[in-house]
Amino acid sequence: MNIEELYHIFLASSGVCTDTRAIRKNQLFFALKGENFDGNAFALKALEAGACFAVVNRSVEADDPRLIKVDDTLEALKALATWHRLQLRIPVIGLTGTNGKTTTKELIRMALGAAYRVTATEGNLNNEIGVPLSVLKIGPRAQIAIIEMGASHPEDLKPLLAVAQPNLGLITNVGKAHLLGFGSFEGVKHAKGLLYDYLKAHGGVVFANGDDPVLAGMLAERGMEAIRYSLEGVKVKATPFLEMDFGNAVLETQLVGAYNANNVLAALKLAWYFDVPMEDALAAIASYVPSNNRSQLLKTEKNTVIIDAYNANPSSMKVALDNLALCEGPKLALLGDMRELGADSQAEHKGIVERLRSVISGEVGKSQAFLVGEEFTKAAEGTPFKTFAKSEDLAKYLSENPLEGYTVLVKGSRGIQMEKVIPSL
Repeated sequence: MNIEELYHIFLASSGVCTDTRAIRKNQLFFALKGENFDGNAFALKALEAGACFAVVNRSVEADDPRLIKVDDTLEALKALATWHRLQLRIPVIGLTGTNGKTTTKELIRMALGAAYRVTATEGNLNNEIGVPLSVLKIGPRAQIAIIEMGASHPEDLKPLLAVAQPNLGLITNVGKAHLLGFGSFEGVKHAKGLLYDYLKAHGGVVFANGDDPVLAGMLAERGMEAIRYSLEGVKVKATPFLEMDFGNAVLETQLVGAYNANNVLAALKLAWYFDVPMEDALAAIASYVPSNNRSQLLKTEKNTVIIDAYNANPSSMKVALDNLALCEGPKLALLGDMRELGADSQAEHKGIVERLRSVISGEVGKSQAFLVGEEFTKAAEGTPFKTFAKSEDLAKYLSENPLEGYTVLVKGSRGIQMEKVIPSL
């Protein structure tokens, strides 16, 4: 079966699914294979559940006319998404960066959604499976699409760009994350810079934070111009919600942290580019409520909790601590290990511990910090900070030793699952 025939089947279906637990009637099922699962084993189950066809590997022995056998189901999924992208005649915004990708994507979605029908990556479906699925969800009524792209190795963006084919793009920032995969900070710059390279090669439009010297250098190296946004002249407060005073308008957001100001500016600059009335864009952003443990604020009976526990790296950890330092009253930092830092891990964790000492230094006996994970345990030797092997251990400790009246920061890498401590606060 060639790609045009497969595309015809896709158009007649109700969409694509890769999980039999979520299959809907008349969907096209792709039997993907991973380290711990093999969708080919569930292809017949998908058909029984209502899938119209199932794309499987040729090794599947079952003989059902609704089984479409291919050499590689993931490659078939990417080929279908690429073909679908070629049929689209709408602006596609490509988004990547070390921190703030998902929040920025949602803010752009809100701002542009004030005037357009916008489709965007759901959640963090930003890898080689998620990007094709996101592209295939772009329906005929969509007027603008936003595709988030993640990377943890030097060339990860290349296949994602080949599928998404953005004609506009934005790198939120470049920081120290996934150093184990990238090898160095220069490796991170190369990986994220692939978006700039693609847009330059295809005559695309770049948006960039004009206050970021790293992004400025990356653009200069490529001889590229960009539509820039800047905090110059903008008054920023976060007590704890981010508030931005533009002189002629004040934006009160439901985001925690001054570090989100650049994410908001990116969304407003894209709204300006697409002629969205600024008052409508501001109102849309003001109505955005963060979720999924990103820049959230939770007021419990005992404490005010800043939940930024979805992930962590040295740059995002630092700005989160900077924000905590601005909060009034006793502070409680609950931090989990930062994963995938390779040879830099020990030094980076020690750096965060030192920053943490300065954040709470003025209120010894009141402000506290509890650290979770092997790396923080080593880095905290000789400090007053109590350490725990797992987040469950910290949760148990907090349940048995309740604390009250604190502004609490909860942050750590995804694998540490720091959200498990929240019910104890």
